[in-house]
Amino acid sequence: MTIKEIQQQYLTELEKIYSLGEAAVITTMIFESIANISKQDLLLRPNVEIENNTEINLITALKRLQQYEPIQYVIGKAWFYNVAFTVNEAVLIPRPETEELVLEAINFLKLHESKNVLDIGTGSGCIPISIKKNIAGANVTSLDVSNDALKLAAKNASDNAVEISFLHLNFLEEKNHLALPKFDVIISNPPYIPENEKNNLDKNVAKYEPHVALFVPQNDPLLFYKKILIFAGDHLKKDGKIFLEIHEDFAAETANLFTEKNYQVIIKKDMQGKERMLIINQYL
Repeated sequence: MTIKEIQQQYLTELEKIYSLGEAAVITTMIFESIANISKQDLLLRPNVEIENNTEINLITALKRLQQYEPIQYVIGKAWFYNVAFTVNEAVLIPRPETEELVLEAINFLKLHESKNVLDIGTGSGCIPISIKKNIAGANVTSLDVSNDALKLAAKNASDNAVEISFLHLNFLEEKNHLALPKFDVIISNPPYIPENEKNNLDKNVAKYEPHVALFVPQNDPLLFYKKILIFAGDHLKKDGKIFLEIHEDFAAETANLFTEKNYQVIIKKDMQGKERMLIINQYL
């Protein structure tokens, strides 16, 4: 088959799932990542025959996409803070909204003399690695309950030539807090989607992304934030800050957890105008 023929097959099938624009972007990403065929090749060399092995790989990828598998898992990488991170089904796909949270933390650390950072729920490692790459003097600790996630995060750290202290730890068990020191920054994008919202999610999220990193009990949607609040009481330095990604529907409720314990809280909106971040510090 020629480049044009397979490209048309992709567009025809993907338009059944995505908009025309999304289908075109996904097609270009697949051709570049799997077949080393650039966007320019798609335009200028449409009649070039594709080698048999490459054709098989492209058709296999298309079948995965037709099952709603996210493009990032199909090509094995996602971009975050201008860096390509390896991803698979053990970790959430990094999202642009989280970049905004990381930027807030980086801007704080640039002006802060001490730079001890704790990332809770590392996943792919996109948060701690991005901080370390931009704050060379940062001492970054990152924890996760998933061994598979930690292995992938460690690979991403190695690929980016940064040193992160990764810990296998269940943060919900408060006894595990005792082994950790105090930090200048506590940052987290924890699970915050109530289980009863599962059916409202896109198929590519609900079917493929790790549920342990997405969902919390519907009767306790602020579970992780309550634990972070408890942890911060003994582990946040007096002039430190907490940076949290949150569920837009629970912004005020999550903020109240901290204000009731005499923390100063700023609710920030993301690029889409949704209340998705908390920036928290203690009253001094």
